[in-house]
Amino acid sequence: MTTFAPDSLALNRKLPLWYQVSQSLRASILGRSPEAPLRLPTEDALAAHYGVSVLTMRQALKELEAEGLISRHRRRGTFIEPSAQRGAPVRLLGSVDAIVAQQSGMSTELLAHGPTAVPSELSEYFPDMAEVAGFRRLRSDEKTGEPTNHALNYVRPEVAELIDPADLLRWPMTKVLRDGVGVRISRITDSVEARLADPETARLLRVPLLSPILHYTGVTYGEDGGVVDVARIHYRGDRFSFTVTLEA
Repeated sequence: MTTFAPDSLALNRKLPLWYQVSQSLRASILGRSPEAPLRLPTEDALAAHYGVSVLTMRQALKELEAEGLISRHRRRGTFIEPSAQRGAPVRLLGSVDAIVAQQSGMSTELLAHGPTAVPSELSEYFPDMAEVAGFRRLRSDEKTGEPTNHALNYVRPEVAELIDPADLLRWPMTKVLRDGVGVRISRITDSVEARLADPETARLLRVPLLSPILHYTGVTYGEDGGVVDVARIHYRGDRFSFTVTLEA
């Protein structure tokens, strides 16, 4: 029987190998053509293809099996599930409206809000103050109830005074700032990097401790060029992909 041919992968030694392999194979599976074979190569063949140990390959396959993308049968082999579908990705398409649209459609729990010290790593964005207003939210898929991201926003106090916390239960922060408060957003800059989940993030997102997550930082600028809001959002790494160039 002909087997499915996965894409190649350039490994980054700073990230867990099993995670990189599982995500690469996941992308190959979800991006396959309809006529592609459903049977995967053997563990040994896949390990050789990716240049990893069989143990690492086995862990990567275990993750895909838990997600429902593949099924494993003793003596028969490993097969792609025909019904496998991609989870909804986040795509930032170049406008504030695109961000609002992608951040909508989730149920939101406001965990905390109030004055907070400016984190040292964000001091460059708030050089004239030691304290800002913090908003901490947990967002979940409306259909499944599964946590998808943990968001922390640091907002200039004079702007935060105008925010109705109830609005954050139905609107993303970007929309609250623009439509609820009236901030004239000139641009938003974004960065995304892979990190390992700390105990609090792992608990909130219901993922294993130290599992890879996507850490997003979004900086919102007003029409005067000053920073209005800095968002730090932890996304489950198995649920999202990003294209991150945008202007308001």
